Amino acid sequence: MSSEHLDTLAEHDPAAHPDAPAHAAERRTDDCRVRTHEPAAGGLSVVGTPIGNLGDLSPRAVDALAAADAVCCEDTRVTGKLLAHAGISKPLIRCDENVIAARTPHLVERMAGGERLAFASDAGMPAISDPGQVLVDAARDAGVPVEVIPGPSACVTALVSSGIACEHFFFEGFLPRKEGERARRLARLAAVPGALVFYESPHRIEATLASLAKAFPTRMVALCRELTKLHEEVLRAPAPDLLEQVQERGELRGEMVVVVAPPAEDEMQAAVVSQPSNEDPEEALRRDIVSALDAGEAASGIAKRLSQRYSRRRRDVYNLVIALQTDRADA
Repeated sequence: MSSEHLDTLAEHDPAAHPDAPAHAAERRTDDCRVRTHEPAAGGLSVVGTPIGNLGDLSPRAVDALAAADAVCCEDTRVTGKLLAHAGISKPLIRCDENVIAARTPHLVERMAGGERLAFASDAGMPAISDPGQVLVDAARDAGVPVEVIPGPSACVTALVSSGIACEHFFFEGFLPRKEGERARRLARLAAVPGALVFYESPHRIEATLASLAKAFPTRMVALCRELTKLHEEVLRAPAPDLLEQVQERGELRGEMVVVVAPPAEDEMQAAVVSQPSNEDPEEALRRDIVSALDAGEAASGIAKRLSQRYSRRRRDVYNLVIALQTDRADA
């Protein structure tokens, strides 16, 4: 968002400008009353950020970032550029997956003491495959006010853009790096009665599509890349055909989201019958954590996803993830 655009915003809504006072303000647009930022004395603002197009940074997001005493983020360089683009200067606190657990208690103390902190991901909504979930969880436990400023999501954007039926969907994040573990994970997902959504990187996309072609040879798959950017593209075909297209084109660039169509009724029933039923849940949980770590998934994202799957407390799963991560680093 350019400074010229911010000035234009201010002409219509002075409270939307980053230099505006932090008190509550309202403006009337036609018959709708639009509330601009109204921060509490202390608390957490969870701010959605663009996934590629800076024009998607909302006025509320600019307002919340401008009103914060400091901004917590994954990569201070990325968020620093975003703030500079919006004409905002704030202290930045690194809170990536490697340090957020250690820093969270102090950050909660600051908010409980009256400071207003914002958390912004590198791209998209915090807490979705993102370490921000840890801070939100701790703030809620401590009774610290939390507000969410909605923003873009690569997962939802890809679902809509794919054209694949998405009344129900399951967001997996990144699949395991190793072929065998990836195949086992896809076998477990085969019975999910909805679309499947995966994040993927350019150097791994062929291997992932090859696994999808084996696991779901008849399902439609959409490969969405460079979403909201100049070279946005969506490729759609049955999994084996899509793999062939990608192989013929050679290297693809940009962040990618893969959407797999829901299973047909007979496929879903067959998948349910084939699911293992005698595996020890604790061992299964540990195995899935290791697979997710191998895939490069953030510890907070692993904890959120697997705590739901295994009906375990998220913080307990997070602590187990950190313990296994530490064991692997020491090995």
